[in-house]
Amino acid sequence: MSARLDALRKGLNGHNNCDAFFSVSGPDNQYLTGLMSSFGEISSAIVVSKTEAHFMCDFRYTEQANDEVSGFEIEEITGDIIVEAGKYLNSIGAKRVAFDPSFLTVDEYRRLEGAFEGALVPDSALTKNLRMVKSPEEIQILAEATNLAEGVLSDLIPEIKEGMLERDLAARFEFEFKKRGAKGPSFDTIALFGAKSSLPHGEPGEKALEVGDVVLLDFGCRREGYCSDMTRTYVYGQSPGDWFDEIYAVTLEAQLAGLDAVRSGVTGKEVDAVSRGIIDKAGFGKYFGHGLGHGVGVEIHEAPRLSKPAETVLEPGMVVTVEPGIYLPGKGGVRIEDLVVVTEDGCDILTSMPKELTVLGH
Repeated sequence: MSARLDALRKGLNGHNNCDAFFSVSGPDNQYLTGLMSSFGEISSAIVVSKTEAHFMCDFRYTEQANDEVSGFEIEEITGDIIVEAGKYLNSIGAKRVAFDPSFLTVDEYRRLEGAFEGALVPDSALTKNLRMVKSPEEIQILAEATNLAEGVLSDLIPEIKEGMLERDLAARFEFEFKKRGAKGPSFDTIALFGAKSSLPHGEPGEKALEVGDVVLLDFGCRREGYCSDMTRTYVYGQSPGDWFDEIYAVTLEAQLAGLDAVRSGVTGKEVDAVSRGIIDKAGFGKYFGHGLGHGVGVEIHEAPRLSKPAETVLEPGMVVTVEPGIYLPGKGGVRIEDLVVVTEDGCDILTSMPKELTVLGH
């Protein structure tokens, strides 16, 4: 983690002339310290200055921090961790402190502001930029998480039978993730049948699988603090019709073209435009309403983005999804998603499951 701290300190010098960095962000704190804790609550705070690296946590994480955190002085906090962090910043003479405003509520900001005597400088780019380019070690973990998730998909496909409920299939994925060594899913598993596949982020429910249903599966697992993400779309028993065969073929063409467009030196919006242009030309542009892809790492959605407004220039080591989709309300949808690593002249695709239209149940 020392290299990450060095990079953060270098970034501080170039960002708003700050002399310290404060964070209660679960993802950022994991990235900088190695400690894996819940992202849903404030369980730790870190302060990094040119000479100090201070990790503050409550009793629940002290023993874990002593085992897992290196390069930081560890302090167990009783009371308000945000207020105590503000007091610590005063004690080291910090005057201008950078923080990511997206991880503080208004109330939390006011408590920090009340305890800290210097200036708080919002800076959402500092750690996001550090996390965009993955190290070889991070890429290896992402590949392992992807392999684990794909193994689950491969083993569950024979279990997909007529009458199976969406929520039961989603639960099977998440059970197998944990059984095979993942911490759990990267996000709530999406398993949608029939017309519900037109909902890009629909919630699995009581829909029972029938012959002729679309089967859309979007899933990933979290392993050693890093996420995987992939989507495959199938049909059960038989295709629901020519309309589906057409949108599947267009989506696959757009996805393959998007993969070919990913390389160092292009912007996210340029890659997005390649896939989007194919879908637009086929007449389905209004049914592809989300971006082409997003970064994946300690968070399931992080920088960089592949979308219409995305100006970030891709660099080797960035890890992004390529996931075009076409969603026809009331009928069904298709999404095909791979996780890829940007290289100088293209990309390495971490996902390997086939993408040709497959009929399940045969």
